[in-house]
Amino acid sequence: MYDDILLSTDGTVASEDATAHAIDLAREHGATLHVLYVVDESVVTAYSGDEYVDGAEGPEHGLEEIGEETLDAVRADASDVGVDVVGTIRHGDPAETIVEYADEADTDLLVLGTKRRSEEYRTLLGSVTDRVLRLTSRPAIVVKTEVS
Repeated sequence: MYDDILLSTDGTVASEDATAHAIDLAREHGATLHVLYVVDESVVTAYSGDEYVDGAEGPEHGLEEIGEETLDAVRADASDVGVDVVGTIRHGDPAETIVEYADEADTDLLVLGTKRRSEEYRTLLGSVTDRVLRLTSRPAIVVKTEVS
């Protein structure tokens, strides 16, 4: 039923729960697991001010390192159960970038993690997962994690 599954991860506890679910689904269906880590450019801009000395590494370098570590962890977990992984790091708005990647890779399913938050919190701030669900027409599974 699924040949290509997209997991968007940011390395948080909510993403860890979604990762386990996505790996299980990929194993059950013999699917390739596409793992996407998005460097949120709004965070980079907020910290950087967009001015760097030539050759200096900005804050996005640290976020890319976190992304690589996150992708490596998913690759290791997936390889333990024989799941093929395509890992990608992209820069941009997380929700838009997730939907763009899903369209480019023509994935059959999106697996997204989310924290259970109060309705007031979600109304004020929203979430990447909420935005992805509004932007995509692809099937998606949302894995909820309790906030401790």
